[in-house]
Amino acid sequence: MTYRGRFAPSPTGPLHFGSLVAAVGSWLCARQAGGQWLVRMEDIDPPREVPGAARDILATLPAFGLVADGPVLYQSARRAAYDAAFEKLRAEGHVFPCWCSRTDLAARGGLHRDGLCVAPPSDDRPPAWRLRAPDEDIAFTDGLQGTQRQNLRETAGDFVIRRVEGYYAYQLACVVDDAFQGITEVVRGTDLLDSTPRQIYLQRLLGLPTPAYLHLPLARDAQGRKLSKSAGAGALDPAEPMPALRRALAFLGLPHDQPAATPAELLAATSGCFNRNDLARRSSHPDG
Repeated sequence: MTYRGRFAPSPTGPLHFGSLVAAVGSWLCARQAGGQWLVRMEDIDPPREVPGAARDILATLPAFGLVADGPVLYQSARRAAYDAAFEKLRAEGHVFPCWCSRTDLAARGGLHRDGLCVAPPSDDRPPAWRLRAPDEDIAFTDGLQGTQRQNLRETAGDFVIRRVEGYYAYQLACVVDDAFQGITEVVRGTDLLDSTPRQIYLQRLLGLPTPAYLHLPLARDAQGRKLSKSAGAGALDPAEPMPALRRALAFLGLPHDQPAATPAELLAATSGCFNRNDLARRSSHPDG
């Protein structure tokens, strides 16, 4: 099977250095494998979207030499596919309506378990829909973080796959689209490592293939906080891409001081993918 990787940003703000590390890491893995690298715009949460962010992200990537091997997939155009997956889960009894709020679940440690709701049904508002989390361990071997094991009931609980507003949750949309795009390895940050067992369980219920996973260390600021759009991480400058690109390569443990006139030349001069064993031992600070 042809290797297929992807970079899947959400349009909640401009790309920052942490985004660049994830994009470069996934791009390099695809190139090392002689495969394809795709871009998916995860625009399924309109209240959190920043106007113009999707356009800016898609303009920024090529400025850093990151050109997708196919058209961009917009999740906002994939509602029918998510509806079909949801109906399959509902028909097989895996999901249930829930009116419980975070406040309702606080006494239970914030987790919803065994399909047992705290709040009664209400005619005043629509429910969220949750997937019943089984009392079983989901295990997988991450390409960088090693063996992972999570009991879904104890760690995640019954998790939301369709929100009160009717928007589909990240877990379901991600699983459906990874299968649709034929993704063979998901390369992303460790902030999503905890989501992987839920996605694997959904793949099993929906009869979808499970890709390989590799979770990169997170880039952090001087205070050790994860760089993120919500925390105001500085936007990348597409007019001056080389300094940030060299930093991203250095973060991944790759040669970054080769002479190059353009980002494409610099990426082309990078031999292979990062050394996974070396990177696993590296600090998650961008200058570490």
